[in-house]
Amino acid sequence: MPSITSPGPSGAADEPRWLDAAEKEAWTGLISLALLMPGRLEAPLQQAAGVTLFEYMTLSQISEAPDRRIRMSELAYLTNGSLSRLSNVVKRLENRGWVTRSPDPADGRYTLAALTSAGHEVVVAAAPVHVRSVRELVLDPLSKTDRQALARIAAKLRTRPADYGTEPG
Repeated sequence: MPSITSPGPSGAADEPRWLDAAEKEAWTGLISLALLMPGRLEAPLQQAAGVTLFEYMTLSQISEAPDRRIRMSELAYLTNGSLSRLSNVVKRLENRGWVTRSPDPADGRYTLAALTSAGHEVVVAAAPVHVRSVRELVLDPLSKTDRQALARIAAKLRTRPADYGTEPG
């Protein structure tokens, strides 16, 4: 089987554009980040608060919403999860007493997820652990120029929603 850098039998009409060494290095770096970083960020959250990275991101997004309430469809967008995945996660969070769901009084076609006091306590306790991991594993090893390049690359690859909150710096 040919590798990503070495072509197989040539002559095919739709011959792929194989990766050169620099492209393979860039690709390997990206896929390593995508596959390894979530686990590295999740382990401290599991140990300290008993939550997965996706659960923490869900709780965090709800905690930052006005009145700690947000439509499930918006939450799915912000957490980059499907509505079905998010619904399953929110159900687990409901079972723990951290989130409640109710119809949106402004439009009953939508469901609101709301953070309970107990859920807020979880976010408050987990946030320092998460930010330490983010700093240690992602931000501190990078220079300001590297961080700007990372944000620019994420925007070019459209991996970050355009309206996702950013802070200057």
